[in-house]
Amino acid sequence: MTLQTRDKRALILLAITAALILLYWISGSSTVVSSPKVAASLDTVDRAERRLDLLRRQVSTLNGKEKVLKQASTELAQREDGLIPGDTAEQAQAQLLEILKRIAGAQNPPLEIRQVELSQPQTYGDAYGMVSVAVNMDCHIEELVNFLAEVAGQQEIMSTDEVRFGVSRPKEKIMPVRITIAGLVARRLIPVRKGLPQL
Repeated sequence: MTLQTRDKRALILLAITAALILLYWISGSSTVVSSPKVAASLDTVDRAERRLDLLRRQVSTLNGKEKVLKQASTELAQREDGLIPGDTAEQAQAQLLEILKRIAGAQNPPLEIRQVELSQPQTYGDAYGMVSVAVNMDCHIEELVNFLAEVAGQQEIMSTDEVRFGVSRPKEKIMPVRITIAGLVARRLIPVRKGLPQL
């Protein structure tokens, strides 16, 4: 098979064109990579003014929010002033027992606490813990009412959790009573229990 002159010229032109295209492609890709692109700004003056107006409104409410926060912090400090003090839950229970002994001793006539039972500390909500003490004593009904009124009137945050009455002695008008008093403590005093949650 022989090539004619016309075919030879077409092949030469095709080779030259292919070489020029290859040269252009190589030189064009290197200039595209090296040339930096500039992004158009999306912020407008109106958008910046709206954002500035929003920031000014937020700053204007800051003083009011600070006052509310300060007032809430003061109220919380006053309320938590009544928490049973102690570095551990056991110390808080001992402190609660001392308060109960002081109240019982201040009664007229003084009440005698015969037996004491300390319960396990428990959580009370998310922020507090609770310690409780059960005391047994013999007393008249009016002495019991006075004792419970004194417990309710204390500065510490505590309340009667349970009252159990035993068989009374009618001649002496005295009855045995078991009273459980619970007091609030800081949450950090309650140990974290591991394992399955109790139902």
